[in-house]
Amino acid sequence: MEPSSDFLREMTWRGFIHQCTDLETLDARMSAGPIVAYIGFDCTADSLHVGSMVPIMMLRWLQKSGHKPIVLMGGGTTKVGDPSFRDEARKLLSVEEIARNMSGIKRVFSQFLTFGDGPCDALMVDNAAWLDELNYMSFLRDYGRHFSVNRMLSFESVKLRLEREQPLTFLEFNYMILQAYDFVELSRRHSCSLQMGGSDQWGNIVNGVELGRRTDQASLFGLTTPLITTSSGAKMGKTAAGALWLNEDRVSPYDYWQYWRNTDDADVGRFLRLFTELPQDEIARLENLKDAEINDAKKVLADEATKMCHGATAAEAAAETARETFEEGRLGAELPSIEIARARLVEGIPAYELLRAAGLAASNGEARRLIKGGGARLNDVAIKNESQTVGLADLSSEGAIKLSAGKKRHALVRVQS
Repeated sequence: MEPSSDFLREMTWRGFIHQCTDLETLDARMSAGPIVAYIGFDCTADSLHVGSMVPIMMLRWLQKSGHKPIVLMGGGTTKVGDPSFRDEARKLLSVEEIARNMSGIKRVFSQFLTFGDGPCDALMVDNAAWLDELNYMSFLRDYGRHFSVNRMLSFESVKLRLEREQPLTFLEFNYMILQAYDFVELSRRHSCSLQMGGSDQWGNIVNGVELGRRTDQASLFGLTTPLITTSSGAKMGKTAAGALWLNEDRVSPYDYWQYWRNTDDADVGRFLRLFTELPQDEIARLENLKDAEINDAKKVLADEATKMCHGATAAEAAAETARETFEEGRLGAELPSIEIARARLVEGIPAYELLRAAGLAASNGEARRLIKGGGARLNDVAIKNESQTVGLADLSSEGAIKLSAGKKRHALVRVQS
């Protein structure tokens, strides 16, 4: 049966919904009026990556549907580290590192959500506000008694670690209790009734729903999204240069645009549903394009995704750079670039070193393999020798050296002024 609430109906046809604790009752609640819902983000890096775009888009659609989203920063839970579906414990971060990471992560949400004091305006809170103040003995007595170790051991995230005979520390084992308590606190403080997250968080979310019922007789709900992979089975956001970060200082708008432009044909329709706000009929038209015309759909996907994350101006500049680079053979202004001292170019720099420095290879060894495989180019000419050097003579009339890895990844080398 199709959901009656705008949010769940939109999420269903776009492919966001994997599991729900009570979909029929949640649908009725959302149809009756606005609710408050949250998603948590731990501060393990100074930027989120494109794998976080599914939960971010859920919060955006929630707000567009007339409900109130809460972005929960894990200033407290990051001190413990989520063990879900990991082979080993996360590195413990200092308080200063967590604060720095949180500062970087916060920036991206203003692109997707409207924050303020209105009834449907987004709210950002930090769970350190209550977790840092907990009295351990009181917490154990009041909340620990509601958790069965037998049941906690049955969750897939825990079973996987134990089956692989990887140690699960007592510190990590506490994470699911703390996340469950987060839900109770948000219910009490902000009347939050729905927690959303990825399918790997199902056990943690169910714990929160049940803890709220046992301690406060609260009617809470959990909703998860499927794990999003590409048609090849790879995780979202993995590139040859590493993770596709959302912050501009980690990944340029051009590289972000290019990632979506290079989407596999088989993924275009699904990604248009998940990562754009285009209407159903327009997505149906685009995903039915065939052969070379499918590239038009990929450009629309890249434009829409980049516009939301980096703004319309950056998206237009990235698209123009791609056009100049691929269709006109010119050096697009927004191509990623590095600056090298003139003296180093006078001496000559090994091409493999420049490929690594420009972010086209993760290491010198990878750059050498790229050259051996015939995938490295200098000013659109194949680099045939691993020992080939690059110097001032390679500067184009536009004052830059163009490096390429394959047909789709390019970078410029400029002389430091």
